[in-house]
Amino acid sequence: MTLSSLSLLGASMVLALASLSPAHAAVDADAAQALLKKNDCTKCHAVDKTKKGPSWKKVAAKYKGKADGQEKAIKNMTTGSKVKLEDGTEEEHKVIDTKDAAALKNLADWILAQ
Repeated sequence: MTLSSLSLLGASMVLALASLSPAHAAVDADAAQALLKKNDCTKCHAVDKTKKGPSWKKVAAKYKGKADGQEKAIKNMTTGSKVKLEDGTEEEHKVIDTKDAAALKNLADWILAQ
């Protein structure tokens, strides 16, 4: 085999392997928003304005560029931890009513994309 044949074979193998790796799934905005509505999240949060809780844009900015941003967002939605509200008071955050890990990841990704 010539050098150019080996290069072509190597490039073909790289492309073949790349096509086997899983692609990141796009965020399902409709499913995320349905889960938010089902859990009354919009009573305290909105995309771009502060209500009782921070806007999702503010949440996204807090975790932007952090490797554990998705994990922290999911933890906040699933543990019922105390949160500080915009008026300075504290209360337990409502727990999202789902155990579906994919739905939680999708919701976190939607929020973080705001």
